[in-house]
Amino acid sequence: MAASLLACEVSDLCLGKPALRSISISATVADALSVLTRIDEGYISIWSCGDHSSLKPDFDLHCRCVGKVCMVDIICFLCRQENLLQPAVALRSPISVLIPEGLGLVRHLEPHVSLMEAIDLIHEGVHNLVIPIKMSTSKRKSFLKKSSSNSISSLHNDQEYCWLAPEDIIRYLLNSIGLFSPIAANPIDSFNIIDTINILAVHYDESALSILPLISQALIHQSSVAIVDLDDKLIGEISPFTLNFCDETVAAAIATLTAGELMAYIDCGGPPDDLVQLVKERLEEKNLEAVLEWFEEESSTISSSSSICSSSDDEFGSGSSCGSGRSGKMGGYSARVLRRSEAIVCYPWNSLVAVMIQALAHRVSYVWVTQEDGTLAGTVTFASMLAVFRDRLKSL
Repeated sequence: MAASLLACEVSDLCLGKPALRSISISATVADALSVLTRIDEGYISIWSCGDHSSLKPDFDLHCRCVGKVCMVDIICFLCRQENLLQPAVALRSPISVLIPEGLGLVRHLEPHVSLMEAIDLIHEGVHNLVIPIKMSTSKRKSFLKKSSSNSISSLHNDQEYCWLAPEDIIRYLLNSIGLFSPIAANPIDSFNIIDTINILAVHYDESALSILPLISQALIHQSSVAIVDLDDKLIGEISPFTLNFCDETVAAAIATLTAGELMAYIDCGGPPDDLVQLVKERLEEKNLEAVLEWFEEESSTISSSSSICSSSDDEFGSGSSCGSGRSGKMGGYSARVLRRSEAIVCYPWNSLVAVMIQALAHRVSYVWVTQEDGTLAGTVTFASMLAVFRDRLKSL
């Protein structure tokens, strides 16, 4: 069994993976926003086609995935001081402003690359591995005919691609967890994988706008921002995962609310009316008339879509929210996810496999580690968990 795992190729993990949705590097932030509100995915890949001689390619490709963008990227961009004054102008900026320079969060890989090499890349900080997937000749011809009229493309270099994230590799390894016995049953504090240094935490009464850099860091580190009380006990979080399914008007809430208020604003079920009113009042106090006008206009559009969605659901008795599209994100949150601001926590003595399952069950790439009294002790991420399995596999 160990031999088969060591011989595993990344293509083995791509079975059943959907093709990447993509957008061109020449698009604008508004274009990315439009795409993200129309698809049922949290991220969209950004592609550049042409001369890549200035880049350091993994292998020769005409079109390359150069990054990814999500709603959190757009929200953080809109929250910059200069963009708060003119949000409509900010949305016309090139999408390249959303791609962090020099981080290399995405990497192209050939299908035959080993699982071990993929784990090594994740360990180095790569978020997503871009891998070509097989297409039938008839499907390729069909895509080529549609590609000219479809702005959300999934075909590049005459083929489709998917990507693998740390979650995919963790899920795959969980199927072979017996191979890692007994270490998988050992407590997480025995592996030195609890990050006690890069803890992103703020007190609940701090300005939400002041924690914007922490949200950006959390997105890069695939973690979250903890909300703590005056005794440094964990009471909740501002998670990029939750923010990723908010609509863009949450930027106005970040600009005006405290961290604790924002935590309640983005909680599943949509923002309370009193907090929405509070956002409007504080926008007026800050003389952010352009943001207030934009906030009311966008909120009205989303509210109208929600009403149509609700009426349609009642008529057909579906009991569910509308699927994707503009109506997929309603009143500050997405109907596609019901995720509360309550933090996912474990204890230092919990086993590695238990923490793995806990993170997978909640669809998060991290778990907060607390002491028994609730004091924040650190975080454990998928990347740190993979380091344990990486060392084990290399010892086989």
